[in-house]
Amino acid sequence: MYTTAVERPEDWWEVEALYDSAFAPGRSALSSYRLREDVDPVAPLCRVARDSSGAVVAAIRYWPVRVNGQRVLLLGPIAVHPVTQGAGLGGLLMRETLHAAAEMGFERVLLVGDPPYYQRFGFTRLEAVEMPPPTNPERVLGLALVPGAWDNVAGEVTRAA
Repeated sequence: MYTTAVERPEDWWEVEALYDSAFAPGRSALSSYRLREDVDPVAPLCRVARDSSGAVVAAIRYWPVRVNGQRVLLLGPIAVHPVTQGAGLGGLLMRETLHAAAEMGFERVLLVGDPPYYQRFGFTRLEAVEMPPPTNPERVLGLALVPGAWDNVAGEVTRAA
């Protein structure tokens, strides 16, 4: 049995340990991390999944960024503990948070990830959106939470000040 909840401040280190176990060393050197520096996450969308003992077994975070002045949500990181992979927790967190983001009035979501995994949630390649280097442009994906939200949105992704 798993439950989901908004990440609490006291969850921070447990979530960070999960990300450390799920990603290669040096993850904080990625371009998406530079966009997050000194910027608060969108707290209501940062969620965790817990197992029956209360341990964090999956987590997702979102951050505000801009593309050519337009407000965009940057999804990531998302991780599932190796012991619980395949239980659908990543998909559960994705669906819950994307629905919540739309309810909060966000129009578009951006991420850097594996197209085959994220396409099932409706993400497609954003050819006109540029993440800071070094980012593989084939992995820059977006989802319109409102029809047409990515139309005419192009340019470099920048930090939300």
